Amino acid sequence: MNGSKNGSTGGKGGSTAPGVDDRADPPRRRSDVTRDAILTAARERFAADGYERATIRAIAKDANIDPSMVMRYYVNKEGLFAAAVSVDLRLPEPGSPPGDDIGRALVSHFLDMWEENEVLTALLRVGATNQAGAERMQGIFREQVMPVTLRVCPDPEQAPARAALAATQLLGLALTRYVLRFPPTVALAREEIVAWLAPTLQRYLTSPSP
Repeated sequence: MNGSKNGSTGGKGGSTAPGVDDRADPPRRRSDVTRDAILTAARERFAADGYERATIRAIAKDANIDPSMVMRYYVNKEGLFAAAVSVDLRLPEPGSPPGDDIGRALVSHFLDMWEENEVLTALLRVGATNQAGAERMQGIFREQVMPVTLRVCPDPEQAPARAALAATQLLGLALTRYVLRFPPTVALAREEIVAWLAPTLQRYLTSPSP
């Protein structure tokens, strides 16, 4: 009798993500699973609804947890958004000599990123319509693309303009292929995209000023 009474520990399960066994998993692991569930739900909700319309309540419902748990881990929607769209582009190092074939390397790398990292696509969707998303995307390119540009461009003072021009190609590709899904862009084979865009990026980043 006592055993069955003590064994019913299910009670209030809203504070943990689905599938988590409170008795089997240590607190740290439960916390990690809950955070993962929140971030996954947040990325999907931000991508679908945009930053303004996405709510903590809706994200918590998608993650099957209580909204207070979202606030506990991320304080507010701004904090949740920043965590959900944290992106490390893992950009390739310039070759030897510096800048040799950097255009091809970047196009190939970004194709991998867009196709494997749904966070980046979600951020692009939000950034196209919301200032917070736009600033987040600007920060990623400023902090991660600019250093690569500085290492390969012939004039450091031109690095911001050259990085911005490169971004027009990389983001334009992502927008038309993965967000707006223009049929001709979607139909392009990977090798075709690299062949078309790599020379343009190479020129933007390493050629003398026109």
